[in-house]
Amino acid sequence: MRARELRKNLTPAEALLWEAIRKKKLGIEFHRQVPMLDYIVDFYCHEIGLAIEVDGEVHDHNVLEDGRRQARLESEGVQFLRFSNSQVTENITLVIEEINKKIEEALK
Repeated sequence: MRARELRKNLTPAEALLWEAIRKKKLGIEFHRQVPMLDYIVDFYCHEIGLAIEVDGEVHDHNVLEDGRRQARLESEGVQFLRFSNSQVTENITLVIEEINKKIEEALK
């Protein structure tokens, strides 16, 4: 239920990134607001086990919790890319380049 609610209420940065990666625009399929263990990751590709998080101001106060969550998911084989809202909104091209590099590495 929470994931469905989050899908309907993307932040502007999440919406911008979603538009750039949805419908296999990068050659693989991403899903948004995916429940994993006790968490919900912003974007996830099952094919290569890649989670993408877009962090807003709320994450500035939750650095330790975010780190624990990421470590727990990484222990399950999930790879992470993490971007700030400003990285996404101010330089989406660079963000997409980083995602593409990670995709290429994972598919080798």
